[in-house]
Amino acid sequence: MDYAEVIEKFHLMWDSFPGLARLITSKHVVLASNRSAEDSGFTEGCICAKVGAPETHRGCRMAEMFRSGEAQIQRFSPEKIKGWNPVAGYPELCVHWAVGVPEE
Repeated sequence: MDYAEVIEKFHLMWDSFPGLARLITSKHVVLASNRSAEDSGFTEGCICAKVGAPETHRGCRMAEMFRSGEAQIQRFSPEKIKGWNPVAGYPELCVHWAVGVPEE
C-alpha cells in the first residue's frame, strides 16, 4: 500500500513534537519518524522493537491499541510518558510517541 500521503501528514503534525514520534505498521516497521526519533535510531524501515535497550520496550501497548482501536498511554518512568495512537482510516498504522514530563 502507498502511504505517501499519510507520511506527509505525519511529518506536518509530528516533526515539531518535543519528543520521539514514529509512524509504525502493525508489523512493527517504522514508516516515518521525526528528527528526535530518527536521531535515536528509529529510521525508516527498521523494526521498532529492535532499537535501543530491550527494557525500554517492556509493557509495549501497541498490540492492545491495534486490538481495541483505542489510544494507549503508559508512564514509562516518573519523567517519561509514551503512547500509541491509531491513525484514522488506516487500521494497520499507529503513531507511537514518547515525551519527557517537565518538572513544575
